[in-house]
Amino acid sequence: MPAGLVLDPATDVLGVVDLQPTFMPGGELPTAGGEEIVPGINRLLRERFRHAFATQDWHPPGHTSFASSHPGRKPYEVVSMPYGPQVLWPDHAVQGTPGADLHPGLDSGRVSLILRKGWRPELDSYSAFFENDGVTRTGLAGWLADRGARRLFLVGLAADFCVAWSAEDAVRAGFETVVIEDMTRAIALPQPDGGTSATLARGRLEAAGVRFVQSDGLA
Repeated sequence: MPAGLVLDPATDVLGVVDLQPTFMPGGELPTAGGEEIVPGINRLLRERFRHAFATQDWHPPGHTSFASSHPGRKPYEVVSMPYGPQVLWPDHAVQGTPGADLHPGLDSGRVSLILRKGWRPELDSYSAFFENDGVTRTGLAGWLADRGARRLFLVGLAADFCVAWSAEDAVRAGFETVVIEDMTRAIALPQPDGGTSATLARGRLEAAGVRFVQSDGLA
């Protein structure tokens, strides 16, 4: 992506994905360097984008995506659910806990919508647009359309799961989609082919037409 990508404040929207302590170092499901992106995201909110939303992972206790809900299973194992393969996670983003809050350093006054996802006990949700069954909508696409959004820029955690799934579904919903790469961090789970979930997700996004930019390439 060339430097100097010109933003349109009327139709460009920033999506801040799951910027929560549960995904930061010291949290229940930490992403290395997750806290490092908070100041940069605030700069984008204050200086670059007029419209923004944030997502918030918001699981009830005993959620089906937790390894602790499956006796004999360990975190990061993959199991088959009625809606497809599911990574089993450590308990995280549990409703009402400090880890589930939006990061206290986030300038949330610049965010006009906070969308909670993953609150159904039987169904996980990575994407900001759909639950993991790929059918149940969150309502975000309608909210964006009502505001005349044409292009969506995504930041947050984690790059290889909730950011990646949100980007894929944004394309599916008809939005031009850009990931601000230096304002994300990945979990990078090892894969059987020797790669990681981060490299796998990057390949999927590029194939879907998602573009990547650095934050200093936005004008």
